[in-house]
Order: sequence, then C-alpha cells, then structure tokens
Amino acid sequence: MTEDLSQEISEDDEDASVTAEASGVSESVDVTVESRAHGWRLDHYLSRLFPNHSRSQLQRIIEAGGVQLNGLAPRASRRLRVNDRLQVQLTDCERPGIEPENLPIDIIYEDDVIVVVNKAANMVVHPGRGSSRGTLAAALQFHFNNLSDVAGRHRPGIVHRLDRDTTGVILIAKDNQVHQKIAAQFEKREVRKEYRAIVRGVPELASDYIRTFMCTHPRVREKMMVCPEGGNAREAVTFYKTAESFGRYALMDLHPRTGRTHQLRVHMQHIATPIVADKLYTGSSELRKSEIRPELRLPSAAPDDVLISRQALHAFRLTIRHPVSGAEMQFEAPLPEDFQRTLDYLRSISDSLRR
Repeated sequence: MTEDLSQEISEDDEDASVTAEASGVSESVDVTVESRAHGWRLDHYLSRLFPNHSRSQLQRIIEAGGVQLNGLAPRASRRLRVNDRLQVQLTDCERPGIEPENLPIDIIYEDDVIVVVNKAANMVVHPGRGSSRGTLAAALQFHFNNLSDVAGRHRPGIVHRLDRDTTGVILIAKDNQVHQKIAAQFEKREVRKEYRAIVRGVPELASDYIRTFMCTHPRVREKMMVCPEGGNAREAVTFYKTAESFGRYALMDLHPRTGRTHQLRVHMQHIATPIVADKLYTGSSELRKSEIRPELRLPSAAPDDVLISRQALHAFRLTIRHPVSGAEMQFEAPLPEDFQRTLDYLRSISDSLRR
C-alpha cells in the first residue's frame, strides 16, 4: 500500500477504473461520469482520475478553462451527476507516458485480449505521487505490446486496482473495447471477488454481511472510515465467513459486494477483528511469533521472529465473464509465502491459543 491515498485508491479494490477515452494524438481526455461518482466535487473526482496531478494543479486547469462539463466551463466545486460529460485538457502539466521497466510479474493466464496477474506485495499498481517507479503499470508496458489506454496513459491495461501490499489476482485488458466490457461488469457488480485475510480476534458470528457507509477520514487523508449516510459517504457491503479460528486469530473469507477504497481493511476493523500487520489501520506493520506467544520469550531480534510485515490480505479468486466468448472464467492466485507462513504457525499453536 502506501501512505498516500493516490496510491491506495483501490481495494480493497476500488470499482473498475473510470472509463476515459484518451487519444494518442490529442491531449484531451473525454470522460463520462459513472454512478459511483454521483455527488462528488469536480476537483475531487479529477484528482482520483488523474493521480499524477495534485488537486491544486487540477483546480488551476479548471479555472483556466481546461475542463468542460456538458459543454460549459464549471467551477471546481461543482457537484457531478451520473452521465455528465467531461472534456479535460491536461496540456499545462501533462507528463509523458510511463517508462517501461523490466520487472518480474507472475502471469496466471493470458490470451489475445486479457492478462491475469498475481500481483506481488510492495508493488503499486500505477504511478502516483511518491511512486513513479517500480509500478505494475511500468512492468506491463515492458512485457506487453498492446494494452488498453481507456484509463489514460499512466494506467495502461488497468481495469481495477489493489493496494500496494495486497497480493493476488488483478485483471489487465489488452484493448479498449475489452477494457470497457470488463469495466461494465465491475460497474454492474457482476464480477465476483474473493479475498483471504488473517485477522486479530474472531468475529462473534461465523458469517454475516457488513453494510456501512464509508468516507475519507477528516484528519488523516490517506485513511478511510465508517461514517453516517449522506454527503460524500458511499455504501460499502462485504460478506464474510470465518474459514478457520485459532483462538485469538482467524482466517477469513471475504467477499466484497462493493469496491470501496480500503473497504475490507476498514470493515474488518469495524467489527473489531482488524487485519494483522495493517500499519495504516492498526499502527503495527508486522506480526511476530513473540507477539502471538509472549510466554515463549523469543527475542524480537531473532531472524525467524517476523511472520509477516505487511497487511495479511490476499485477492484469492476473481470470477468474470470473458469479454469475447462470454464464458464464465475463474482465476486463482496461491497464497504468498509470508501469508502461508503465518497461517502455518497459527495452525501449529492453535490449541494453546484457545486456552
């Protein structure tokens, strides 16, 4: 993940990237406002759409007449409506496209129109403030000749996103028509997303729905929080099931029905079972054996003490309809080594944790 919302804009994956048609010749971008952005301020929406630009930069572009809303010059504070048409001119501060980087990527599946990748931890999906190098987008530019540019030149092929330290399945589109078809499935909530998480504590109910409203934290910009309905709050719904209980910890199956920023992380915290090693929401960036079993008095400096040093959240399975054939397809990413190591340790001492 990261300490910047522009880099964490997804997850627990945010709904599919906004549909924008970017021409390789013109520097104008045409955008149709989708339902999830209804009621947002124009400058807030554009800062989400173009994370390489600060909100102040975008406000200056708006003031200079570089943005048209339904053919008229709007104010930065204008509230958007579904199907509003925006034309954005980024000439004043547009940056060149992403420089390809020869970074390793784990390809789960590939055909003529899509690629499915098992994203590693500590990899931002696309460039943002503070993360211009080492992104999945740069790696995709190196490994593939053809990628969609619907979401702009800084998000080649990117249909949806995962946080920096969330691992697992992410879907990539090779052309714009395919991108738009897949984005429509996300928008209509036809895509099934399944995550695995290790949490501290065990939910009172073995399975349940969590339905809240979420908004940006008023004091900590990179965080999200549960809040009352209204204003910029957006509905967030997650189904959870306790897959295994280890007394003071649990393995969770999480099925987000919506795709809000940090949804799963916030929802697990909301029911008092936060995801382990989630620094942003728990203050702790790692889980140690000596923390789980302090009676063992394992020195914290021991090299094998740390089990996992990023939030234990993994995008395990994604189910879509193939954008060309229409056939249902399911993609899975195996649990990463640090996640599996933590799970194995909890299983090995589960009896003592229940005492």
